[in-house]
Amino acid sequence: MDTITLDTTYTETTQMGIHQVARDLVDALGPTLVAVLAGVKDRKLPPKWALLTGPTPRAESERKLRTAHRVFTALARNQDVHIARSWFIGLNPLLDETQPVVALNEGRDREVIEAARSYLRDIVGT
Repeated sequence: MDTITLDTTYTETTQMGIHQVARDLVDALGPTLVAVLAGVKDRKLPPKWALLTGPTPRAESERKLRTAHRVFTALARNQDVHIARSWFIGLNPLLDETQPVVALNEGRDREVIEAARSYLRDIVGT
């Protein structure tokens, strides 16, 4: 199996429409976690973003969604979706014992990417 890197998933996620990004995340993480990481209070909003004819998230939420998608995809392809979901909701020592979904909510995208990069290095040597 080829190792999937965050650079690979960056290219893929960048080329995807935001509605597909939202759909993938809602399917994988559920609407509540997607709302948290995107920084919105309404957990009904992410499933609406997932619809092709649905509303488009604001720029800040879109950035967070794309970062989350990039990281989730790399983790899921190198391990599996359950481990990737667990990584997003678990306290992470590289994020000062903050959950990655909360760190994304706080706008700490770069820190989340670096924490994921470190995790991937540990498990697959990338």
